[in-house]
Amino acid sequence: MNSLLNKLQPYPFERLRALLAGVTASPAHAPLNLSIGEPKHPTPALIRDALVGSLDGLSTYPATAGTPALREAIAAWLRRRYGLQAIDAATEVLPVNGSREALFAFAQAVVDPTAGGRVVCPNPFYQIYEGAALLAGAEPYFVEQWPQTSFRCDWAAVPDAVWAETRLLYACSPGNPTGAVLSIDDWQLLFELSDRHGFTIASDECYSEIHFDEAAPPLGALQAAQALGRTDWRRLVVFSSLSKRSNAPGLRSGFVAGDASVLKRFLLYRTYHGSAMSLPVQAASIAAWGDEAHVVANRQMYRQKFDAVTPVLSRVLETARPDAGFYLWARVPGGDDEAFCRDLHAQYNVLVLPGSYLARDQDGRNPGRGFVRIALVDTLASCVEAAGRIERFLSSRTTDPR
Repeated sequence: MNSLLNKLQPYPFERLRALLAGVTASPAHAPLNLSIGEPKHPTPALIRDALVGSLDGLSTYPATAGTPALREAIAAWLRRRYGLQAIDAATEVLPVNGSREALFAFAQAVVDPTAGGRVVCPNPFYQIYEGAALLAGAEPYFVEQWPQTSFRCDWAAVPDAVWAETRLLYACSPGNPTGAVLSIDDWQLLFELSDRHGFTIASDECYSEIHFDEAAPPLGALQAAQALGRTDWRRLVVFSSLSKRSNAPGLRSGFVAGDASVLKRFLLYRTYHGSAMSLPVQAASIAAWGDEAHVVANRQMYRQKFDAVTPVLSRVLETARPDAGFYLWARVPGGDDEAFCRDLHAQYNVLVLPGSYLARDQDGRNPGRGFVRIALVDTLASCVEAAGRIERFLSSRTTDPR
């Protein structure tokens, strides 16, 4: 067996199951699970209809590069969404089976296993980044996110010696779990560092369409690059998905877009990897990328939940609406995120995720410790009910909730 597998840590939800082993949840309350970021809004009919209407495509092997129609639908969306003046559907767009598998596979294609090196990523972070780095033979380097910096990474604080060894950087904007969005200044610094040290940037943007101001959507990496005069997208690839945007996590459909030379090599890897998207899924994806009405409606449902839940939880937790995304990142009283999650489950049958499970210790610190991630993915009524239970749970404690 590959000895690098021994470096992988248990996934956060494995750790949560272990934490709750032997704990009996309150039978007086119906279970409410806000621990996992799985969209629960209905998948739009136009996506389902396109999928069913294309089932004859199951009799055909699909090409790894996808159909020209799908690549053009993605390119057209990128032009509309980010105002891109030029994105070549043939060479700068590649369909993938969801952003998760592509984020993992990308490290295997970018990192030379004979040379090793570093993979830089935020901390806390989406666990795929770490696993991808380790199995590519690289060493992760974590850039911490703290409340005093509005949960933004201090990229300038990374030592030059680390950047010199870096082969790949994972950026996540909007961030999971913090919801922070990178600014144009952040991107300018990262592009300068990439130019200086030659590493590739992988920008995970799967939460980009869950935001609160229709007039001010989150800045994307390609959009920032264009604003800074980098229209060749050199050493930059972005990842996006229909899972959150279109409430279609089971479709396993997304894309990567950016540097044509990088994508050419990534396509070679994927051809051997056997990761082509089926033709019915491609047809459903074309329908999804071509429609914005369902996305606007989706955002409105999330906006209603944040409007209802955030004021309740902010009375007993240190939390606020994020820049974007569907998570609340909340500091818990007492600083023990595991005990908070365990006791909340036992007493009120509500599941949230310990923040320490989404981060790694570095220099004796864990930037996720003392926080919990609350996913507002269920119905409005369920999220409001969960918030009320959390408020009662904390108000019933004898210690000061602050």
